[in-house]
Amino acid sequence: MNDGLGAVCDGFSISSRLFVKLEMAPERDTVLGFFDRIRKEFPTLTKLRLRDGGTLVIEEDRAEDESRRWLRLDPSSLRFGHYGPPDIDAVRRFGEVVLTQAPYYLTFSDIDFDHLELTYGFELEYQGNHDQLVAETILGEHAGMGFLFGDHAHSVIDAQPYFGVSLTPECDLQAYVEVKSRTNTFEVRSGSYELQPISVFLTVRRYWSVEPPPTLTDVLSTLFDHADELAAEKVVPLFVNPLAAAIASRP
Repeated sequence: MNDGLGAVCDGFSISSRLFVKLEMAPERDTVLGFFDRIRKEFPTLTKLRLRDGGTLVIEEDRAEDESRRWLRLDPSSLRFGHYGPPDIDAVRRFGEVVLTQAPYYLTFSDIDFDHLELTYGFELEYQGNHDQLVAETILGEHAGMGFLFGDHAHSVIDAQPYFGVSLTPECDLQAYVEVKSRTNTFEVRSGSYELQPISVFLTVRRYWSVEPPPTLTDVLSTLFDHADELAAEKVVPLFVNPLAAAIASRP
């Protein structure tokens, strides 16, 4: 485990999503009972909102840039996360409580589970052409550089690498890295850029198969173990640190 992941970037978050095959339609009392049970463990979850499409969100009532937990119910998924967590153990405990209680209140069954995923998000603020920076830093000697930086090309306007690997022969355990830029063509045309984050997302995903599955909390623990290792050994040194160094070298 690496509790210092937030120190290598301007913003760090952890989120998780459980996708189900059949849409959920819990009753009002069931949802409120579920939220109240989670609030017994985390009483600062006080802000309840109803979004478009029937999505329900309960979260800590704090500023956007402050550490805060959130829990979300969509028709086809249960989501939860923590922006700016004090350490990874705090998010592990939050996830364990949510996934321990959810089957009882929301009538979850392993036959209905599609996959559970865990995402570590790293944000690096940069006021400039995100796509140009990402292409120069991450793609390096890639064969596609001849297209991105050839004589025909005036500016790079889209460079968002997305990679995926299987961690098992059965492909039921997978890991993905995505680099997301936020520069738009108006900024490129005008040469005036807003200060916005480049995001690096590490997602570890576990699919359910015909074999007797482990519990939700066991799967989440496994995902955390893999994410901690991949973040420390691969994603931070190969993606986050090079981007941070490239940003620091810009005027």
